[in-house]
Amino acid sequence: MTFGFSRDDVESRMMPAYLEQGLLKRNPFETIDVDGVGALVKMGASKGRSVKKDLKLGVCGEHGGDPESIHLFYEAGLNYVSCSPFRVPIARLAAAQAVIGGSKSDTK
Repeated sequence: MTFGFSRDDVESRMMPAYLEQGLLKRNPFETIDVDGVGALVKMGASKGRSVKKDLKLGVCGEHGGDPESIHLFYEAGLNYVSCSPFRVPIARLAAAQAVIGGSKSDTK
């Protein structure tokens, strides 16, 4: 809970103003903020695996079906994503593209 936002409280009332004023580049309910939240995901994965090498990590929810977020999760070394059924085709395509892109430093 990096931003401490509640979708019900923020998305309809405050998010448009945050985006319009440039306080946020993108809606964090749609895609992961690479520099902020992404750095925390990578840090958590790294620190967790420093203690338990075979730690399985993943994400579920809307971000599990967002292509940009999936790329970040691949870069961070997460093992899986889970999303709603209607997002599965795009999630599978995005995961394949991340792997083919070969941008992850230590592919497994």
